[in-house]
Amino acid sequence: MDLMAVFLLGFFSCAAVALGVYASDIEFPFGVGNNESTPVDRVSLENVTIVGGDKLLIDFGRNISLSSYASTGSMSPVFDEKSNGIRIVPTSADEIDLGDIITFEDGSKLIVHRVIEKGYDDKGLYFITKGDHNDFSDGKVRYEDVKFITVGVLY
Repeated sequence: MDLMAVFLLGFFSCAAVALGVYASDIEFPFGVGNNESTPVDRVSLENVTIVGGDKLLIDFGRNISLSSYASTGSMSPVFDEKSNGIRIVPTSADEIDLGDIITFEDGSKLIVHRVIEKGYDDKGLYFITKGDHNDFSDGKVRYEDVKFITVGVLY
């Protein structure tokens, strides 16, 4: 009986948080499973300004560009062909961390996948990337092939 009470207390506490009963400015995503790394926070709230109540100004401190995506499904549900991305050009390999979504050149194609591993071998630094919806990785990606880091997605 005591075990059941503890379970129910935990269950309803999580449900209260997920449903917004807990009063806070911090939102709590509710989910279980996936232990994937998430991208690094690249925008300090001090660099975000709400303009006139209907516009948002974000100062990234460098050039940014917008991207659109092909309908491959490899990064679903994070983004697909109906999404637009905000991206920056990395200035060094140190800027790329586990969980970041990078665009790299593979032959004549640009591939957009998440960094799941960062390491060194006899050729130097490499990244292992994988689409969030893929069962396989892309193999080793070198910094010189990386074109962009995705810093935001617009839906």
